Amino acid sequence: MAFDYSLDFQKIDFRQHPELYRVGKGEQGVLLVEPYKSEILPYWRFKTPEIAKESSEKIYALFLDYLEQEDFVGADMARKFIQMGYTRSRRYANHKSGRKYKKTSAEGSSKKEILPYDVDQVKAESAAIFKAKWLQAKTNEKYLQLLAKHKQKYEV
Repeated sequence: MAFDYSLDFQKIDFRQHPELYRVGKGEQGVLLVEPYKSEILPYWRFKTPEIAKESSEKIYALFLDYLEQEDFVGADMARKFIQMGYTRSRRYANHKSGRKYKKTSAEGSSKKEILPYDVDQVKAESAAIFKAKWLQAKTNEKYLQLLAKHKQKYEV
């Protein structure tokens, strides 16, 4: 089931209302779902490999804590932040500005021109660190059990 962007994210505590949470695709909702966003975001960093290692380990520890509490929404949000650590550091590894597409001046133009690659090995290393943690998280047996249970119970 698709992520529901029509919800009033300012008013919903998803810890109290897990039935409203939808997994969606990839990182959908990562910066919306509270209280998890506020719990995890302060630790999300990827500027250098050292920072990425510390960040990914802290967020993975939160992921494991959420699993221990059988809090699927928290675990999924931690997984999404780890995934976002990978995708964002990979983006900066490929494009120094963080922008993948060139701004087009033509109104109504749907063509996007990809900017040339500008490889940054430091950000690439940060991305690899987050990718390893992301693979650990998304293949965690308890996570997969809680994911299936959540989908069966709420996303029928």
